Amino acid sequence: MRVENTRSGRWVRLQHAAAFHRSTADLLDQVLPMITDGLRAGTPVALSVNPSTEDALYDEIGSPAGLILLSRPGGPDGESGQTLAARRARELRELTTATGRPVTVISEHTSRLDGVDGTFWTELDAAFNIALAELPVTLTCFYPELPLHQEILDGARRNHPLLVLGGEMTHNPHHMAPREVLAEQPAPAPVLLGPPELRLPFGAWQLHDVRSAVEDALLSANCPRERAEDVVLAVNEVATNAVEHGDARAELLIWVNDDGVVCEIHDAGSLHDPLPGLQAPHSSNPRGRGVWIARQLCDSLHVWSDDRGTHVRMRASP
Repeated sequence: MRVENTRSGRWVRLQHAAAFHRSTADLLDQVLPMITDGLRAGTPVALSVNPSTEDALYDEIGSPAGLILLSRPGGPDGESGQTLAARRARELRELTTATGRPVTVISEHTSRLDGVDGTFWTELDAAFNIALAELPVTLTCFYPELPLHQEILDGARRNHPLLVLGGEMTHNPHHMAPREVLAEQPAPAPVLLGPPELRLPFGAWQLHDVRSAVEDALLSANCPRERAEDVVLAVNEVATNAVEHGDARAELLIWVNDDGVVCEIHDAGSLHDPLPGLQAPHSSNPRGRGVWIARQLCDSLHVWSDDRGTHVRMRASP
């Protein structure tokens, strides 16, 4: 798999705004002018909205050229804000490269991703600020004025440098840097899995054993050889980080199921960056590539920490 890290210096970089709506009608009243103004200016407009909102928009404006639907959130582990942000960055990097234009993105809160407390949205918006930072994207995130969880509004106010008020973008005085936000509200652990098929402690001298174990698991899951090589590379990058920057000893866990292979790397080290590998490394920087490469090669990659250390879960389908 070829991994691209193209950066753009030709346009204004990420503009990230929060907007709030009282009802579906209010949401449509705010979104429709953004779409029509963007398309009229020749700017591609990408949507990540609920199916009912999507249907209502198409009823109003049809299917104009330049209106694009982004992939829907979801996955067998539930959703991870950092994984979705990495996926969005890939989609939008490809889109801006293909069109040669900046992109307007409209995103809508969906309650099925709230989890138990709404912190998914805090993680997602913080991750957007890192993953999309170098891209020529104007991203407006719409939230209900009265969501189920107060954390949704609190996170939106901390994460967005801009607010949409009265149809105009204005500076948000409550904005915080993404890593400051996640120092207060760390990324959550993913859902628990059952007992693993393999548990392998390793150190710097056992990385070959890690690669062999992951390759065997992938091939047993009928993963094509080329795909298996990509995933082995991804896991090796994370495992190398664990023993070089985390702790001298680490552990690999592997699960094989109908959806593919899940690998977890655990070490006892501290996580200094709550969202590693979300921003494409500069070509002149020899460091900081491992987790970013792994994010590009895996279907999902989620990093979290607790009092036992740092943990990374990677999922790869055949």
